[in-house]
Amino acid sequence: MSVSLSLANKVALITGGSRGIGAATVRLFAAAGAQVVFNYQKAKAVAESLARECGEENCAAVQCDLTGTGTAQELIAAAVRRFGRLDILVANHGVWPAEDVPIENLSEQQWHNTVAVNLDAVFALVKHSVAQMKKQERRGRIAGHIVLISSTAGQRGEAFHSDYAATKGALISMVKGLSTELIRDGLYINCVAPGWVQTDMSEQALADPKTRKAIFDTIPLGRVGTPKEIAGPILFLCTEHAGFITGEVLNVNGGAVLAG
Repeated sequence: MSVSLSLANKVALITGGSRGIGAATVRLFAAAGAQVVFNYQKAKAVAESLARECGEENCAAVQCDLTGTGTAQELIAAAVRRFGRLDILVANHGVWPAEDVPIENLSEQQWHNTVAVNLDAVFALVKHSVAQMKKQERRGRIAGHIVLISSTAGQRGEAFHSDYAATKGALISMVKGLSTELIRDGLYINCVAPGWVQTDMSEQALADPKTRKAIFDTIPLGRVGTPKEIAGPILFLCTEHAGFITGEVLNVNGGAVLAG
């Protein structure tokens, strides 16, 4: 008996797909047989190169700034126009302001921007993805998969990054609440919670020797993760092998959430 993590005949939308965890997920989903649409904000050349690498007949990059609720519906519509339907949403995009900011110094502008990107846009993506998945013809027992990318910060908080932690914690609550709401329609929703990962977002912090040591000291495995190590669990949650999992927070952080 052979076992594979196949997404054949599935159409996936992956946000923040031009780099880091998103790009690794795009590559892995395409390799698993999915037709993939991903968005980018500014990195057009990088995004188009990734689409060519994965095969433009089955992978498409769409420019979309996911700040607030106003653009999500059109992004989902673009995926449906390209491949005819939507079976999977991976809400991976997000911002993490790298500078430590005590709460008394946190500006309203930073707070509102973090919420607009990390939470408001995800709400809109989920809202319109669910509407699309419910109205299209179901292929098999499962009508669709949604995976939201949270963080260890969403579970234990993060000092001097209260805006980021609050949004990532809200995603976990969203997953738990929606799991029982959506499963009656055959829609599965789960959360992957990475810790520190070697990406552009974390590059500044990891480049500082003192900060790097402090980070490594909180990770039982003694290193940060790679984007591919996060993409694999995301893929698993969107396959038939995860058919009895919904409302779950899958920690992929080298044990850090247990040691912080």
